[in-house]
Amino acid sequence: MRPIGGQIGRLAVPLRVLAQRFALLILVGASIALMITAKGQHEAVERVRTAVMDVVAPVLDVLSRPAQAMNRATGRVSNLIFVYRENERLRDENERLRSWQTTARRLEQENASFRALLRARPEPGVTYVAGRVIGDSGGPWVRTLALNAGAADGVRKGSPVVTGDGLVGRIVETGARASRILLLTDLNSRVPVVVESSRYRAILEGDNTDTLKLSFVIPSDDVRVGDRIVTSGSGGLFPAGLPIGDVTAIKDGTAIVTPFVRFDRLEHVRVLRFDFVGIEADAGPRGR
Repeated sequence: MRPIGGQIGRLAVPLRVLAQRFALLILVGASIALMITAKGQHEAVERVRTAVMDVVAPVLDVLSRPAQAMNRATGRVSNLIFVYRENERLRDENERLRSWQTTARRLEQENASFRALLRARPEPGVTYVAGRVIGDSGGPWVRTLALNAGAADGVRKGSPVVTGDGLVGRIVETGARASRILLLTDLNSRVPVVVESSRYRAILEGDNTDTLKLSFVIPSDDVRVGDRIVTSGSGGLFPAGLPIGDVTAIKDGTAIVTPFVRFDRLEHVRVLRFDFVGIEADAGPRGR
């Protein structure tokens, strides 16, 4: 007698073969039936679909969270890359702008210095050589400055140096391409001056401070606080009328003068070129 299990197995084989052959047709038919049913909008189908959605929605929500997190992470990484690149671009642009800003400030200072030079009004016929202050040259004088113009440019020893604000000093040493300016505030500086309002004459002296003093001043109404001091032109070393400063105090017969020029901010100056009357009178024809 044959076992029952063997008989059932032999019967299942033809059924499985038939199911494999007609599986595609069965699935297509089921799909068509579902489509037709869905078009009918039956309440039973609606309830089944709603129930399926209620069951599947939490599963889909759980499954979609990693994808959403990945999308957010990818977006943040993209934003970080964009911010980094934008930061690099802005840094480069900032460096370029700083360079342009430095150049613009330097040009603005130079233009202001040149405009200040144009305010000076030397005597007619007096020419000048423009130069730039390149630092403190040192030496036996305390208050001197080095100038990047020398004998090759027409600078001579003794020539007065001015800016648009007034007299700076005079040239005490000259080289081929550089020279040295003795400032008015130096202890060795002496300049013949006149009080502009009263025409009182005196000698202006430096004392190695930021102010100047008038010597040979007799206490009188000829010199008062607020009077403007200019060069007198005596001796022919300086042209007459170059502004120097204002009288700010009178102590024990000495008038204290505050110069118009800010010696700590000098950049561009003018060296005046004119005939030194007193010197040439002593020099004779050969000196001329």
